[in-house]
Amino acid sequence: MNERWRTFLAALAAPGQPAPVFLALETVIREEVGAKLFTLMTFDARTGLSRRVHSSHPREYPVSGSKPLPTGVWSRTVIDERRTFVANTIEAIAEVFPDHELIGSLGCGSVVNLPVVFSGEVIGAANALDAAGHYTPERVARLERLSPFVTLALLAARLAGQAGEPAKEDRRS
Repeated sequence: MNERWRTFLAALAAPGQPAPVFLALETVIREEVGAKLFTLMTFDARTGLSRRVHSSHPREYPVSGSKPLPTGVWSRTVIDERRTFVANTIEAIAEVFPDHELIGSLGCGSVVNLPVVFSGEVIGAANALDAAGHYTPERVARLERLSPFVTLALLAARLAGQAGEPAKEDRRS
């Protein structure tokens, strides 16, 4: 087991979830792929809502309430087709994200969104943004190999009640 896995697993065991595991995941993504901005989103297919549960830039991209899942090229790629979405110019980002001016102001001109699939459904996405042209096919492949980290982080959020899913009713007698 490599050092990143050990550090990540130690974060999973730490109290105060899901913050420790989100920070460990952010570190892994930054080291392996690169990201000036990193966020995690959860999706609830039943309600059609998404929720940001982690942000490396909480002032610009706060962790807050839910919003409707977007529709269009991005949702078809990430949610329907369960494929990684990549845009390597601010112009390509502007075609998909209405906050492209804010993204550009943070020095970001490329984005990669990794869908997180668990038990047959997309439960969220990891979103990394960096300078224009940053997300080469090699970097995207590295990010895709990190999907177990992302899946564990979002499942930790669910267990901690931080992912926007309704609490399960205890049916024990």
